[in-house]
Amino acid sequence: MSSRRKFIGQISTIGVMAGLPGIFIPTQNKTDKKIWACHLHLSFNFAAGRSNKQSRIFETDESVWDAAIERMAMQGVNMVVINLDDAVLWDSHPEIAIQKSWSPEYLRKKLAEIRKLGIEPVPLLNFSSTHDAWLGEYSRMLSTKKYYEVCKDLISEAIDIFEKPRFFHLGMDEETYKHQSKKSHPFDYIVLRQNDLWWNDLYFYIDVVTEKGVRPWVWSDYQWNNPDLFYKKMPKSVVQSNWYYSPKFNLETVTDGQRKQINAYSDLNREGYDQIPTASFHTNDRPKSIGNTVKYCSEHIDDNHLMGFMQTFWMPTVEQNRERILKGIDLIGEARTNYINGTF
Repeated sequence: MSSRRKFIGQISTIGVMAGLPGIFIPTQNKTDKKIWACHLHLSFNFAAGRSNKQSRIFETDESVWDAAIERMAMQGVNMVVINLDDAVLWDSHPEIAIQKSWSPEYLRKKLAEIRKLGIEPVPLLNFSSTHDAWLGEYSRMLSTKKYYEVCKDLISEAIDIFEKPRFFHLGMDEETYKHQSKKSHPFDYIVLRQNDLWWNDLYFYIDVVTEKGVRPWVWSDYQWNNPDLFYKKMPKSVVQSNWYYSPKFNLETVTDGQRKQINAYSDLNREGYDQIPTASFHTNDRPKSIGNTVKYCSEHIDDNHLMGFMQTFWMPTVEQNRERILKGIDLIGEARTNYINGTF
């Protein structure tokens, strides 16, 4: 592991946070009002599908979790979006929790530690039918009265635990037959919504969130293949995270699929949506993903609608992934510095 001293030496500091010795916070440029977020997994069962690949025991290594949060503070990251799912022993529905999940009380304690470092925690529960294996038996009750009851309970409890966060990420990506029938990861049980039912359920989640005074946030890939319907039905109140993980942004040389993903940033901007573009460091060949995303989107999205940026890792928060997660955090820190200084 790279020397902690090396990273401390790369930033300006304003002191040590009380009660958390050795953690330094970088001086923030007053003109930098953007969100600089990282997506961190408490649970990784959103990726399990309805198959035997779902983990039934809590995986997150707390030492890796703490190291990641500390590195975010060092790099000027001011928001962490936490994939909660079945890694919390929910008071409302303890039956969905995996073994050794964090209690609501312990999660509150960890959220308080995050806030002390100047980082804003945001909950994420992914309700896409492609990523909802964490709901257990309820994932097979899609769009039923019982399903809505459970989803409302979980959203409401998460908002209470997070003390009425500014945002709530609802996921809602990749709900297609193609994603549930991949040869590399076939689902044992395939179920999806489309047309008005997909929108009805999205509106249900949005209503639950907004009634609690919180702003909803979703992944934007529905727009790629259904742009007209998306712009007709998607409320402007919903924060959009279009995601594109390649470092390549030359529209003349990328593939047709990549061009569609890249153009979504400009299309969402044209239609007046608030955006938090998202990059990734889930493989080592993508170190320029976040930096190039920040550069491109800064040039193609109206600043009034560009809320900030998010870095993802798409891997469990465990020891074997420590170095890649920390490196991904360093990369968004570097992109932030270049954005503030105009040194792309």
